[in-house]
Order: sequence, then C-alpha cells, then structure tokens
Amino acid sequence: MATAAATAVVEAVAPAKPNGRRRLLLLAIPVVLAGAGAGLWFSGILPGLLGLGHHSEAHGAAPGHGTPAASAAAAKPPAFVDMPEMVANLSGVPGRRSVYVKLHARIELARPEDVPAAQAGMPRLQDLFQTYLRETRPEELRGSAGTWRLHEELIARANIAIAPARVTDVLFTELLIQ
Repeated sequence: MATAAATAVVEAVAPAKPNGRRRLLLLAIPVVLAGAGAGLWFSGILPGLLGLGHHSEAHGAAPGHGTPAASAAAAKPPAFVDMPEMVANLSGVPGRRSVYVKLHARIELARPEDVPAAQAGMPRLQDLFQTYLRETRPEELRGSAGTWRLHEELIARANIAIAPARVTDVLFTELLIQ
C-alpha cells in the first residue's frame, strides 16, 4: 500500500517539471519574438520589407513616390506674404521713457492657395500683431529667447487671424527695439 501511494505521488510530481519548462517557453518565446521584431523595426529593416520605408530614387523608386508628406512638400513650395511695417510702443513702467519696436515680417504659408486668404485677413493679422506688441514689455524681448517667444506668439496669432489657412512660420526681416 505504501508503494502504491509513493507511485501516485511520483506520477503527480513528475509531470510538474515539464509543465514549468513549458510555461517558461510559452512566456519566453513571445518576449524574444517581440524583441527581435522591435529591433528589426527600429533598425529600419522591417519597414523596408513591408514597403513602409522611405524610398529614394537611388533605390529604384519612381520619382514622386515615397512618404505622402515628402511628396506633398516637394510638389507645393511654401508661399510668402509680406506684412506691412509696424511700429508700436511697448508696455512700460509709467514715468519711464517709452520704448518702441519696429517690426517688418514675412509670413510663410503652407500652401500657395492660401495667399488670397492671407491678404484678405491682413487687417486682422496686423491688429493681432499690434495688440500683442503693445502688451509686451521691453524685458520680454531681450535676447534670443525673447525673440523666439515673440516668433512663436506671432505664429499662433497669425494662425488664428487667417484660419483655415495655415501659417508655418513668421520670418523677421527687420526687428528694431528703441
């Protein structure tokens, strides 16, 4: 009777070891495959095999084929619209001498078709720019960080003024603070 009980215990314990190894393999195989797939994806091999990568003419791709954004940018160059020169006094401390800013800029539009919309919205664009400049303190325009903030704020306001047209950049042709 003792041998029958021992045999039953041995039979119950014996299959447990292969189950543990099977579980380990069932967990390890997907992890290894996911790691290999990620390595192939980020190295650029897998997107190329799937036809998702960037094709250049040197690799035999036809001109104009590639990513949609690259072909759209190559097909339609940006358009530029000159803004009239603006002079505004900056917000300052009462009793101190007034500080003026002279700004001449050019806006870059994403599509040439947006030029009429930009020209039609030019009074609104000038108003938003003038209002922002009058609220600005001279200390806020000091240094390259101040110029960059001005640049970003003017892009945001230009996009509001001439929506649905999209302004991609505001280029300063003249910025004088006196």
